[in-house]
Amino acid sequence: MPKIIALDGFCLTPATTTDTPAGEPVWDTLAQLGNLTVYPRTSPEDVIARCQDAELILTNKVPFTADTLAQLPNLKYLGVTATGVNIIDLDAAKDQGITVTNVPAYSTASVAQHVFALILSLNAALSETGQAVRDGKWAAGPDFSFTLKPWRELEGQTLGIVGMGTIGQAVARLGVAFGMNIAAHSRTEKPLDFPVTWMPVDELFQTADVVSLHCALTPDTQHLANAERFASMKPNAIFINTGRGPLVDEPALADALAQGKPAAAGLDVLSQEPPAADNPLLTAPNCLITPHLAWASVEARHRCMATVTDNVAQYLQGQPVNVVA
Repeated sequence: MPKIIALDGFCLTPATTTDTPAGEPVWDTLAQLGNLTVYPRTSPEDVIARCQDAELILTNKVPFTADTLAQLPNLKYLGVTATGVNIIDLDAAKDQGITVTNVPAYSTASVAQHVFALILSLNAALSETGQAVRDGKWAAGPDFSFTLKPWRELEGQTLGIVGMGTIGQAVARLGVAFGMNIAAHSRTEKPLDFPVTWMPVDELFQTADVVSLHCALTPDTQHLANAERFASMKPNAIFINTGRGPLVDEPALADALAQGKPAAAGLDVLSQEPPAADNPLLTAPNCLITPHLAWASVEARHRCMATVTDNVAQYLQGQPVNVVA
């Protein structure tokens, strides 16, 4: 049986084949396809030693540079247990005859749901208000109703989406369900089953009440959200990023939040993860940060595990699917 190594299995599930928390996805089916070893995490200095004899390797965030690949002559298959494959030198993998696969579209519903969790929480200052209640401010007040600040209905507001791929469209449909108007910017404008106003990205930042990023990270989109665009936003606007951390100029966003434009930001991704202790967003006002968990619902991870297993099975049968290199 082929040797299969999973280098950072904890990203997909804390379970192993012998220790399975209830409801978590498991590695059992994949283990039937080869001699499987699952490492919860792998440091860069351990990659070569752990992968030396493996024909098939699974990775989520452990990178494979051209130099690393050159030291693994037995490697034939790299399965990325996520959608993004920027951790792999795809040209080097192709030159070395290594098949690289990914897992597309497994977390769409989860990410879209999390986007609106951030929007709704920020719109009504739910975190701060809940803490104020626990601190006794409602109990000490004179009225039956207690608020820290005015909040607004989403109906009639404009939701601006940068990137209208699968996740961007899912977010847009939730926006439509809330009665929001959809503005969008994307590399390609496409027919959709809901009304959308296409516009340049600068106009979108100026127009939208909520701006949500769902575009790919490329040299052209790095720091797409910058000081100039933040300054152009509406005073009450909310900024959301569940895409990639480097889409945002983080010091510029921290400064913009201190100046009140945008009014609030909800982020699930940062440029460095976990963040450096001095990341300015960690202390920025009106900034809700979640630790890159939008993708990680139980259902999404079950779908991911099923596709990872099928990718390996199809490769071993000589009919690889979800191939990116």
